[in-house]
Amino acid sequence: MRYVWPIVIIVLTVVFVAAGNVRVAATRGASPEGAVNAMFDAVKNRDWDAAFAHVANAGSLDKSDFVADLQGRDGSLRTYAALDGVTANVLQQNGNAALVRANLHYYSAVGALEDTRDLKLVREAQEWKIVWPVEKRPNLPPQVIPVDYLRWDVIYRGAEDDWGAQDAAPPKVRITSMNAIDYGHGTVILGEIVNDDTVPGFIAVNATLLGNQGEVLGEETAFDKILHTLLPKEVSPFRIDFPHVRLAQVKNVRITPNSLLVSASADPVVGAVHQQMSDGPAGRRELKGELVNESGQTVNIPHILATFYDNSGKIVWVSDAYVQQALLPQTPLPFTVSIDSEVAPKMQSYRVAVNEFMLNRQRGE
Repeated sequence: MRYVWPIVIIVLTVVFVAAGNVRVAATRGASPEGAVNAMFDAVKNRDWDAAFAHVANAGSLDKSDFVADLQGRDGSLRTYAALDGVTANVLQQNGNAALVRANLHYYSAVGALEDTRDLKLVREAQEWKIVWPVEKRPNLPPQVIPVDYLRWDVIYRGAEDDWGAQDAAPPKVRITSMNAIDYGHGTVILGEIVNDDTVPGFIAVNATLLGNQGEVLGEETAFDKILHTLLPKEVSPFRIDFPHVRLAQVKNVRITPNSLLVSASADPVVGAVHQQMSDGPAGRRELKGELVNESGQTVNIPHILATFYDNSGKIVWVSDAYVQQALLPQTPLPFTVSIDSEVAPKMQSYRVAVNEFMLNRQRGE
């Protein structure tokens, strides 16, 4: 008999836990925001069956399309990100219909990513379910796109080759402008660099801040705030952040550009069209537009760099934004670049450039 009570306690515990889970699940589906939170909890755990069970229009929606919409496809940035959390707020609720705004927070190798979805919900048998929007993917007809772009190939001397004494010299690059500003609690270095050579190069820009006594206050690099692969005569902005060094501490700035000869091509050709400034959330200004891929290749991760100038042509800021979807050939894709409220009043003009990252190679490799 001494084993009976432990067994009874274990059985009752399992029953109560199961009942509690059912009650929590029912409670979460009893309100619009609860249903949205429950579905995205399942997405976060990669439990796609549980997530799809919260979809009202499951009969007219392919589950694989639902998963791809949330997990990413075509080697896009979303495929390399993971959902970190969701904030759901009811915008409208009327009887058995509701509209919920879901702010999704992802983390990735390039930092935090945000996505906002306005989701329609309907109540079915006292349970709220989500009417998931059906994505209409373009079905382009077969076509021939001429390949007439410039290409540069580099042949390096091998270990047993005797036809050259040295490998090719790196391309000549030049800093054309530089501006140090006090931003927040730190210092930001803004500038532009040009490839003055007739060959392409992989470019990096490093900066060192020096104090009154010549001491090093900080060393940083532009990282991804630059077009790393520059074709001949091409110009790139760069931004280098020193978040913990105030400009008042800085006596001198040392800029070091570096370049390396690389194979490159002028394809894919990506253009930014329909650009316009608008007011975004929280008082921020936004630069919106569309990316158009004029080639026949898929750009897996488009990365936008926007350079902003004042009325004298001086650089006042460099912003960037990653597009979470892949840029398919001949298919426009919207983009948004946010501008900080400190910078917006100084802006008079801007220029947009695009980094094109592709599976197994970056632009130009």
